[in-house]
Amino acid sequence: MEPEPETQAFTYNSPKKRSALGAIAYWARDLFLSVIIAIIVILFLYQPVKVEGTSMMPALTDQERIFINKFVYRFHIGDISRGDMIVFWYPNDPTKSYVKRVVGLPGDKIQVDRGKVIVNDTLLQEAYVPEEYRDEMSMTLKTIPDQEYFVLGDHRSSSNDSRSWGTVPRRYIYGKAVFVYWPLDKVGMLR
Repeated sequence: MEPEPETQAFTYNSPKKRSALGAIAYWARDLFLSVIIAIIVILFLYQPVKVEGTSMMPALTDQERIFINKFVYRFHIGDISRGDMIVFWYPNDPTKSYVKRVVGLPGDKIQVDRGKVIVNDTLLQEAYVPEEYRDEMSMTLKTIPDQEYFVLGDHRSSSNDSRSWGTVPRRYIYGKAVFVYWPLDKVGMLR
């Protein structure tokens, strides 16, 4: 005769019910952590910004909402490159923010001849500026100082930019425009 296999008995314990006060405490803790994480993200990584004006059309239009990446330039993780759409404090009134496209880097020689931008003796190819948004403005040759950037709006005929008021110091640049989140039909990454 074979011995009978041993059987194990399992008992199911139902989870203890939380009191209403305990449930509220867990909910409050989760809400608090979510708010802290959101504050950290907004303060140090991404910030929502509303575009005001038409100087960056067609890439950005008036009243669009965008996210800017504040982290990439703050700790010099990414270099500021020609073509980046940056957000910066306006040098003549640091209470105002502008968004423009970087056209000239420190040390570049920049000239504008009847609306055409020439960088280091080479005509800059600007596919992001439609022909109907160009102007005939000219600017004599300038060398961009160290730690400063030459910026232009994409809608050249309605842009207040480096052609008028000069370069942007590096310390005034606080973000890179990266993503449109409103209106919904324009949602997507910026180029």
